[in-house]
Amino acid sequence: MARGAKRGPGLDAPRGRSGMLGPRTPQPSRDRFGRATEWIARNMGTPFFLIALTVFCIAWIAWNTLMPPQMRFDSAANGFTALTLMLSLQASYAAPLILLAQNRQDDRDRVQIEQDRQRAERNLADTEYLAREIVALRMAVSDFRNDVLTKDELRDELRALLKDLEDPKVTTTNEEPA
Repeated sequence: MARGAKRGPGLDAPRGRSGMLGPRTPQPSRDRFGRATEWIARNMGTPFFLIALTVFCIAWIAWNTLMPPQMRFDSAANGFTALTLMLSLQASYAAPLILLAQNRQDDRDRVQIEQDRQRAERNLADTEYLAREIVALRMAVSDFRNDVLTKDELRDELRALLKDLEDPKVTTTNEEPA
């Protein structure tokens, strides 16, 4: 490589998001066709589409019946063959596009169901773990309660000690006999 030629970043420079390969160019979405089919399927069932198609057909028929014969492009005598052909073509493309959109929705639903199942399994495992922890805490607290001295037990012990202190016959081991 000749001196002065521009090179990529050296080893002493940190790599960016693009790495050593240079800047990334945005890639077109692989799923653009699928999203387009869903958009078409979603919009074909709307009132706007039905009204627009109706207005289109009325305008087509009106043009080809009311305009002078040299401006007409579809003859009413032939049953509006071009209009029939266009509507048939639209219907023949609409059905597979709608099926593609439904298949994509089925795939999304399948993935969502699997994610819901996994989430439910995790929630069940978490719930079982928390239930075991609560049982362990209850057992620890009940064991602790058995070891705790209550007020009544403390009073009884203090009364017994007071009685021992008042009774002169009882001698402790630290006292020397006189």
